[in-house]
Amino acid sequence: MRLFTIGFTKKTGEEFFTRLQKARVKRVVDVRLNNTSQLAGFAKGRDLGYFLGAIAKIDYVHCPELAPTKEILDAFKKDKGSWAEYEESFAELLADRRIAETVAGSLCDGDCLLCSEATPQHCHRRLVAEYIAEHGADVEVIHL
Repeated sequence: MRLFTIGFTKKTGEEFFTRLQKARVKRVVDVRLNNTSQLAGFAKGRDLGYFLGAIAKIDYVHCPELAPTKEILDAFKKDKGSWAEYEESFAELLADRRIAETVAGSLCDGDCLLCSEATPQHCHRRLVAEYIAEHGADVEVIHL
């Protein structure tokens, strides 16, 4: 199974939708806790679902169970916690939520995990993809 990831910040709408189309993404799985972001106008949940369908014929689903909690986010961003602490807390959360047994089974070949971070290095979408790959079937993770 191919599982893509993408962040929308530092991308124009054209760049964002073109990357998804070229990769032949079938469905965007929005893993943000809050999908009403003002960071990019095209990335608000309701509008994004429309744009994905109208522009690229790509399905959209919001999956907040793959997002960190507000407390984990605040500890990292507001309280300036370390990335290592964030990774550890988030891995525990994924295990507690039993993601490998629940959500991972509903992901399909060609799905793309979406978050706001421009690159995957310090983004939970990478952690989700790696967790699914480590705890599931044969998964190839591709960062767009």
